[in-house]
Amino acid sequence: MLSKLRKNRKGFTLIELMIVVAIIGILAAIAIPNFLRFQAKSKQSEAKTNLGGIFTGQTAYLGEKDLYGTFAQIAWAPIGTTQRYTYYSGYNNALTDFVAAPAPIGKTDWVGGSYTPAQTQPSGTTPGMFTVGAIGNVDTDTTLDVWTITESKALVNQLDDVAQ
Repeated sequence: MLSKLRKNRKGFTLIELMIVVAIIGILAAIAIPNFLRFQAKSKQSEAKTNLGGIFTGQTAYLGEKDLYGTFAQIAWAPIGTTQRYTYYSGYNNALTDFVAAPAPIGKTDWVGGSYTPAQTQPSGTTPGMFTVGAIGNVDTDTTLDVWTITESKALVNQLDDVAQ
């Protein structure tokens, strides 16, 4: 009678449960890095969208005034309480100076991050050309993500934080 009760018991053995937990662990180890990479790529769209908006503002300002303007002159500012990127215009060594001292006031037009210096016409710019960029960190490493756009709408990822 006792052997009959043992045969009718239903359930999983400890070995079967351990195998299932191991399989779930392997799947999670594969899925989590892919999810984090996808999440970082979606954060990059913030920079691309904002740089496209700045390009549109600069093009409209050029049509009106025959020169490119600062962020204040084209009436552009990032929206939202959390900004992953700092935006700059009119400065060639922005990445170097951003890392060394995050606000090279007087050299360029900066907005976003923890500061927003008031600027007039960015130094180093000419009426027929502009370069605007975005610098940010989309994940937890030390590599920065850097995007630029020019007057010819050439959007370039200078330094890719996602691929690193």
